[in-house]
Amino acid sequence: MAKATTLKSADFASLYDGFTAPVSRFDCGRKCAPLNGGEPVCCSTQNAVPVVHKVEFDLLKTRTDLWTKFKPYDYATRQIVDELTSDCMAVHCKGARFCERDNRTIACRGFPFYPYMTREKQFVGLGTYWVFEDRCWMMSNIEIVDRAFVEEFIATYEALFIKDPTEFKTYVDFSASARRVFSRWKRQITLLGRQGELLVVDPSTGAIRPGRKKDFPKARPFTSEKEYRAAVKEAGGTMPEHGLRPV
Repeated sequence: MAKATTLKSADFASLYDGFTAPVSRFDCGRKCAPLNGGEPVCCSTQNAVPVVHKVEFDLLKTRTDLWTKFKPYDYATRQIVDELTSDCMAVHCKGARFCERDNRTIACRGFPFYPYMTREKQFVGLGTYWVFEDRCWMMSNIEIVDRAFVEEFIATYEALFIKDPTEFKTYVDFSASARRVFSRWKRQITLLGRQGELLVVDPSTGAIRPGRKKDFPKARPFTSEKEYRAAVKEAGGTMPEHGLRPV
């Protein structure tokens, strides 16, 4: 049985200080926002519901009025809230236009990545939350993720796991779920390794090998500029000035 959490609000203040690196030098929010009602996919609870430790929320309340308790609005979001452990809660922010970077949650800072654990419970790299691959541009371009982000992500979660072993178990279980899902889909799991390198997991065996760019196919509608433009038009969005190119 995992030990109980010893996390305190002050621990999150320290974690925040050590996790400030942007995911890349590219403004990925400008790429996905036209497909999501003008909001980046990670900044709207219509797409992703942030989950925090209650003590993390206690800290945020002393620093900002950006965050409030999330109120479920349909069956899916009620299910998310109902399945949370007693020490966690779902939260809602005012939106990307009001973002305070120093007051982002750990979940926000790390999106769209999660700590990937092997069957042997080794933290080998960063996986992506696959349910967002059709809306998150970054997930189709993870080779541009900055190494500083990877290093800070790993250090943050390793520190979190020491304080909260149940958090570690959560990602051991989630990684096992990923292997089951991708094995059923007959797809490889793509990761960023601890040095920022590309890795590929065979979900049926758990074996990991070095990856190449061709092992990381883009998800629709990010496969081409033409397809992206068509998706933006269908969504009623406005094309960013630079399309799919770096800004």
